[in-house]
Amino acid sequence: MKRSNAWYLAVFFVAGCGGGSGEAEMAETGEAGDEMASAEMVSAELSCVVMGDVEGRQSPLQELRFSAGGGEALLCYGAPSARERVVMGELVPFGEPWRVGANEPTTLHLSADAMVGGVALATGSYSLYATPGESEWEFHLNSNFERWGIPIDAEVRSTEIGSFSAMPSATAEMVEMMTFEHMDGALRLSWENTQVDIPLGM
Repeated sequence: MKRSNAWYLAVFFVAGCGGGSGEAEMAETGEAGDEMASAEMVSAELSCVVMGDVEGRQSPLQELRFSAGGGEALLCYGAPSARERVVMGELVPFGEPWRVGANEPTTLHLSADAMVGGVALATGSYSLYATPGESEWEFHLNSNFERWGIPIDAEVRSTEIGSFSAMPSATAEMVEMMTFEHMDGALRLSWENTQVDIPLGM
């Protein structure tokens, strides 16, 4: 989302000036105030890329904000529901690349350099695909994210920048709608009877 120079100046002014505490407080906390304003602007600039209208989608757009690599991160994904279907192995076939959700590709936006699954990522945005298996999943990080989530063909695969493996495990109970959660040092994907942890850092 583009912002005008006036908008940035307004954000800086509000964050730096505080609640009428005067120039003395600005002099004492100016550097910290600048850093806070900068962090707030970066966080505000992280936004999901949406293709078309999100209203009425069977798989709603979900946003998960968390910290990664000393900065802010935003994960955007379409959240499908099981709706009495067998998910893993049927709706989501084993051995085939999957967009890890619905609609647009699942996308990770980073405001700072970070490690995901042991892969070093520079500040920027990356789509996340997976090739699920019964005993092991392979995740793929891709620089191509401003697109629809399928097909995941040779052209899309040509822009992969890294991959890593993760082991699935059983959920404590059935999860109807696919979800991501930020755990301690990981992102947890849960759907139906399967959960997979994606390590952050390392």
